[in-house]
Amino acid sequence: MTPQSSSGSSAGAVATLTILALAMAMGFTVMGSFSTVQESAKAELALSDYALSSIQGLAAALPLAFLSVPIGMLVDRWNRARLLAVLVAIWTAGTFLTALAPNGQVLFAGRMLTGIGTTGGLTAALSLAADCCTPDRRGRAMLIVTMGKTLGVAAAFALTGTLFGWAQPEWLGMAPWRAAHVMLGLWSAVSLLAILMLREPPRREIEAAGRLDTRIVFAELWARRAFLLPLFAGQAAVVMADAAAGIWAAPVLSRAFGLTPDQFAVWLGALLLGTGVLGTLVGGFAADWGHRSRVRGGMLIGMIIAAALGVPAALFPIAPDVTLFAIGLGLMMFGGTITGLIMSAALTVYLPNELRGLSIGLFIAVAGLVGYGVAPTLVVLVSDLLGGESHLAAALALVGCVISLLSVIGIVLAMRHAPIGAQRPEAIAQPI
Repeated sequence: MTPQSSSGSSAGAVATLTILALAMAMGFTVMGSFSTVQESAKAELALSDYALSSIQGLAAALPLAFLSVPIGMLVDRWNRARLLAVLVAIWTAGTFLTALAPNGQVLFAGRMLTGIGTTGGLTAALSLAADCCTPDRRGRAMLIVTMGKTLGVAAAFALTGTLFGWAQPEWLGMAPWRAAHVMLGLWSAVSLLAILMLREPPRREIEAAGRLDTRIVFAELWARRAFLLPLFAGQAAVVMADAAAGIWAAPVLSRAFGLTPDQFAVWLGALLLGTGVLGTLVGGFAADWGHRSRVRGGMLIGMIIAAALGVPAALFPIAPDVTLFAIGLGLMMFGGTITGLIMSAALTVYLPNELRGLSIGLFIAVAGLVGYGVAPTLVVLVSDLLGGESHLAAALALVGCVISLLSVIGIVLAMRHAPIGAQRPEAIAQPI
């Protein structure tokens, strides 16, 4: 049965949300897949840590900075189901390009395409999910889509590492890290068929009778700057900490504990899946509970608590053993999942429909630029200041703690200036 969310049936909404969740699972699997096997690619292509930070970070940050806003505007104006299918095709192409890359430059391009497709797809998926339900159930709708993202983040480690092990010593004459990406690309191409089943749902909570002029849209977002700027800054700091942890966790396990991808991929993926699922459940219900509370900006209460978890958890890279490493990393990703879900739900509740895609696109641009463009390289810079690549773990811990603390401050400020619903800026009350 083709899912039709426009029918208003619960079954249709669940079917649409399930497809969106599976799409995000695939997208975030291929987006994070290279992190698991990057040490092998580094050895084959003679890459430095700075090159890896560029391939892992800057390759995602630059297109995000330039394309997230246009994609967000397309989400607000175009058929989102068709747009999502195009973005799935883009990340699939990037996965194959990663597998075939003869040098760091082509590898950079491949990772860039996976970043464009996945993060752009997330914007479209969140907008589609928001229109599958009423505002009082939106946190749970975001929960389902975020669950798919969580599954993808975990599979990026578990599945990629498992495929890496299967491909030893070579598969079809390819190095194991390349073979793993070929298999992921084939899976992604097949998943596109499910995306083509989606139909565009009617848009809810449309404030204007017609489409707003772009200048008016930006003006209305600017009128909400006291809320959006600290919210963006706080969540961008969370993304920085999580991106740095996700990119450098595997190298720390290899260098500090002597583990290979096939030795840590399954338990690490299971850890991220478990903490991610729990974080998604907690975040979804916390968002809905906060929305029903009488506290101004109450939806952000859970976000503040979750961000605070990241401060001590960021010490995981300097843990004395693998068990404590896993506990700290799990807590950090648990908190990051909660803040990301509540952030998405907050934007769909506190902003009218015609501003949502652009606001999510703007956030992805900001978070991508600082989270992926700055955080990985910042860790390498601090590592150099501490004495070189052997100090990667200490540098990752230091950077993670500082930016996690900054995230808490930003979200607290955003809560104080939260709008009263999704009304026009003239109706926004002054902060308490």
